[in-house]
Amino acid sequence: MELLITIDIGTTAVRIVAFDFKGEKKAYKKGSYPTFHPQPDFSEQDPEQVFITVLFILKSLLNELFEDKKNKIKGIVFSSSMHSVLPIDKNGTPLGNALIWADNRAKKEAEKIKNSALGKIIYEATGTPIHAMSPLAKIAWIRENDAERFQKTYKFISLKEYVVHQFTNEYIIDYSLASATGLFNIRTLKWEQNSLDISGINENYLSETCPIYNSEAKLKPNLAKSLRLSANTKIILGSTDGCMATIGTGVFAEGQATISINSSGAVRVFGEEVLNDSNQRLFNYVLDKNQYISGGPTNNAGVVLDWFVSQFGSFQHGKDFEETMLNSLNEALHVSPGAEGLIFLPYLLGERAPIWNSNARGAYFGINIKHEPRHFVRATIEGIIFELFSIGKVIETYRNINEISLTGTVVTLPFWSNLVADIFGKKVNMNHSVNSINLGSALVGLTEMGVYANIEEAVKSIVKPDRIIEPKVHHHELYTKYYRIFSQLTQKFKEEFDLIAELQAG
Repeated sequence: MELLITIDIGTTAVRIVAFDFKGEKKAYKKGSYPTFHPQPDFSEQDPEQVFITVLFILKSLLNELFEDKKNKIKGIVFSSSMHSVLPIDKNGTPLGNALIWADNRAKKEAEKIKNSALGKIIYEATGTPIHAMSPLAKIAWIRENDAERFQKTYKFISLKEYVVHQFTNEYIIDYSLASATGLFNIRTLKWEQNSLDISGINENYLSETCPIYNSEAKLKPNLAKSLRLSANTKIILGSTDGCMATIGTGVFAEGQATISINSSGAVRVFGEEVLNDSNQRLFNYVLDKNQYISGGPTNNAGVVLDWFVSQFGSFQHGKDFEETMLNSLNEALHVSPGAEGLIFLPYLLGERAPIWNSNARGAYFGINIKHEPRHFVRATIEGIIFELFSIGKVIETYRNINEISLTGTVVTLPFWSNLVADIFGKKVNMNHSVNSINLGSALVGLTEMGVYANIEEAVKSIVKPDRIIEPKVHHHELYTKYYRIFSQLTQKFKEEFDLIAELQAG
């Protein structure tokens, strides 16, 4: 059987899925790695640890597949989370840990760039809001605060580029991942000179940019031998997790949107034109010429519920985290919509879209004597979805959204999908069969390998929802009232966010 391997390098884990040429999942394995927080606002990962985990899980999956001698691996496709920055030397050796998307240390640099004369020009050229998560700001931070490391740096790359280099010995980056850096002009498909000037580097510090379908890089002979793969195995560059999730949920038509809920979250739409938001709230990532994924990301999705359960969950002897999480969700089911007047602002990690405020902080509002732990669970989840809804409202100033495809770690939990339908007031399409990021990678890979004529044909042939959820009108009407308060609180607390963030920083 001819198979395609998809490797998704996520925030907390690598997920590797093997697909046949009909888009059916044939094998799956996952391996985790830690994130380090040595100081407030710092979020780092060890690139060697990430690569070793990828290699170990890939070998394990291949060994399982090769038990059937008829299985032939024809290609490998990569995807990853965005916005990581890893300085390396001339030998390709990492100069410390990678700064991942959640790292907020470059807040001051981001504000300085955003408020400069070039701020709006850079946003319009790159399509990426200027924020602490942006590699543009992170490189500027390293230059200003870690001069020794900056001087030693040969290239600034992402974790995906590092892993791809370990596989191929090439420094290459796909258009969509480059689009997330704040350094790439999404119209000329070249590195943006204004961004390079501000960050203090030139294009030689960055990788060669390529389409997501690029398969010119070759698997290193020693690695091919170690993995028992043919030297002719195609290495397909692939895209980012967000873009792959959008493709993998089948969002390729007007009126459709994808909502991803993993550690972080996002609302995305596909289009043939850039969404050029005058308030710089939305991102735009290039898939190919005249193909864009646009939308907005939130820092605060699944990671917030994980935090809540870890801190306040009712842990019992013999029950692990997953069981405690399910118990917490079950408690929330028995609370009416709106959590009886309890509202949660979920900004535990600052926030990206739509407010782009690294100093934003979390808060529970409306607490009274009647509220119990179960109300806080429900309010926490509703707050996460309210934030996603606020992103959707910005997108809808430019494009209509009639239906939503939901993807991420929550898709197996009906409670989440019902809440998304009720808060957005829109139909939600579900597909429980496979991780949409890996499926999106498979669709890109199968298109590159000629199984399908184009990505649209691949999507129509393979992606089918297995469940459709309709919103409850009376719930949506109630949530609209609660959302109005949620939005007003977020705006009114702007000054207080800055004050408390300053106190927390010491």
